[in-house]
Amino acid sequence: MKRLIERSRSVGEVLRWVTQNPGKVSASHYPIALHKLGQLLQQQPGPPMGAGDSRGPAGQVLEQPEFHVLCQAIVSGCAKFDNFSIVNCLYAAAALGLPGESPLVRVLEDESRSRLGRFNQKDVSMVFSSEANNKALEAIFSSQLFYENRQERFIRSMAEWLPRKAENLTPYTMALIAKYVARHRLREPRLLDTIANFLLKRGEQLDSKVIQKLVFPFSRMNYRPSNHGELFPKLEAILEQKAGSSPLATVNILMSMFQLSHFPQTVLHQVFSPGFITNVMSSPYALIVRRYLSLLDAAVELEFREYSGPRLDPRYRVLMFEHALTADEANRKYSYKGLVAEALRQLVGEECYRQDEVLPPGYCTDFLLWINRSGTVLPLSRVPAASRVPPATSPVAVSLRSSVLALTSDLQDFAPVVLSVNDKWHYCQNSDILVGSRAMRDRHLRLLGYCLVQLPYTELEKVSGIEEAKHYLRQKL
Repeated sequence: MKRLIERSRSVGEVLRWVTQNPGKVSASHYPIALHKLGQLLQQQPGPPMGAGDSRGPAGQVLEQPEFHVLCQAIVSGCAKFDNFSIVNCLYAAAALGLPGESPLVRVLEDESRSRLGRFNQKDVSMVFSSEANNKALEAIFSSQLFYENRQERFIRSMAEWLPRKAENLTPYTMALIAKYVARHRLREPRLLDTIANFLLKRGEQLDSKVIQKLVFPFSRMNYRPSNHGELFPKLEAILEQKAGSSPLATVNILMSMFQLSHFPQTVLHQVFSPGFITNVMSSPYALIVRRYLSLLDAAVELEFREYSGPRLDPRYRVLMFEHALTADEANRKYSYKGLVAEALRQLVGEECYRQDEVLPPGYCTDFLLWINRSGTVLPLSRVPAASRVPPATSPVAVSLRSSVLALTSDLQDFAPVVLSVNDKWHYCQNSDILVGSRAMRDRHLRLLGYCLVQLPYTELEKVSGIEEAKHYLRQKL
């Protein structure tokens, strides 16, 4: 039956084989028949087939009794089809141009959604690209299976068609897409620009919690969208109006903009105002907001020196992070940090560096060393106490200005050095661009007077054994 369908030379011949021999047709034959119909229709003259188009040969096929018999057979039996047949029927129906409201497409979509947990990655990608409507996108991006696995081939495909469909998507669906893109660090400009255009057109109708989800992928991927000249001022205007309605979302949006080196002055006036501070300090999320506000305040001092508005009251300042990031802890076994630590111990000795040092305003560093002008790593005992980094528990640790002065006072004699082990997850996917939070951390450390020595995983993965690692570190230092 498969050969007979594939060798058919006309639409009528395909339909006759399938409808007149029901006992010889299995589930796997239906997607083959639908695909063959699509191929034959492409070869016929007349307007191309479109959803609900009743003109020309394509529209005539939809109205043929034999085609309805074929569709009804699929509708009746699809609950018993294997996953492969379900997915391929849906994919073929989409390629054939069947309208989304047709009974066949609706039944196939419903059956696909009910099986998402049992589909493999290829199946999910095919379903996704076949449905591509609002309801289907919500279902698929809500699928834990899809969310936890990176579908790069499909993402590249989606970048082609999402711009055309974006206007018909709900903010909830677009937020799910943004969440997926951010989770997997997918720096795909066409997708990111589509999210940015959606935000530019619909931003005024969205609440702050949705806006923060749509903005986050830009900072996560360290990517300024092509419309940022219009988008950023628009976001500032929206935040001015809605800053108090959702304080945590407001601070998150500000953090995303700061990571992209954009500093909205009027919004900062509101966020650092006594009224806003009093409001957030009495809320359940007071601690996390204090962490973010402390980092924003530090960024203002380091990167936005022309700002002259209110600042965060010193009594509310805390360290942004007190220890390594969750992602770094979770991926410790995949990190090159252990290799570097052992090589460094053998190369300079444990008395010459600190590991996992938290520096103001709360950045965890991998290794901290002091090196003199001749390139010698100094034992910690030889570093003047006044120039050492204050302990993380000390209130003075959040005083950036005093830290800068302390670190630069004796630069003629030595310089503090941060060795930064940049593992794979510190970069955007398939890219040498650091994620936004890591990039901002590096900017701030340099502005604080530290010499930053990058150890990218692309270099470390070529190092074999401790001796090579020691040689590599000697060159870097």
